[in-house]
Amino acid sequence: MKKILLALFIMLGTFAVQAQEIKWMSIDEALAAQKKKAKPIFMDVYTDWCGPCKMLDKNTFHDPEVVKFISENYYAVKFNAESNTEVNFKGKKYTNPQYNPDRKGRNAQHQFAATLNLEGYPSMVVFDKKGEINNTIVGYHTPAQLLEALKAN
Repeated sequence: MKKILLALFIMLGTFAVQAQEIKWMSIDEALAAQKKKAKPIFMDVYTDWCGPCKMLDKNTFHDPEVVKFISENYYAVKFNAESNTEVNFKGKKYTNPQYNPDRKGRNAQHQFAATLNLEGYPSMVVFDKKGEINNTIVGYHTPAQLLEALKAN
C-alpha cells in the first residue's frame, strides 16, 4: 500500500512540475503555428551570461499564473540573442556570422536580435497575430509585473 501511495505521489508531483512549465518553441515554429491558428507570440530574448535573464527564467517563467497566461494567450518563444541558430523572419534569413563557439561568456549578437533593436537583456518581445512587433518589455520583471505588462497589451 505504501508503495502505491508513493508511486501516486511521485506521479502527481511530476504532473504538477510539468504543468507549471511554458512550452517554448523556436521563432520559426511559432511563425508556422501562427499561420495555422492566429495567436500572438511572446518571445523571451536572453543571453547565457545575463544574470537577470536567469532570474526571470527561474522566478517569473515558472510562476503558475505566468505559465497559465502565456500558455493560453501566446506562442512562447525562447531566443538566445548570441546563438548560432538560423532564423527565417518575413522572408529574410538571419544568422550570427561572428559567432565563436570557443568563446566563453559574451558572444557576438545574432542578426535577428540586432533587427529587434533591443535595449538590453532580458527583453521580452510581443508580436501580434500577424507577426508584427507590438511591444518590447525590457529587464527583469516579477510575475506580477510581467502579467500587468502583458495584460496591458
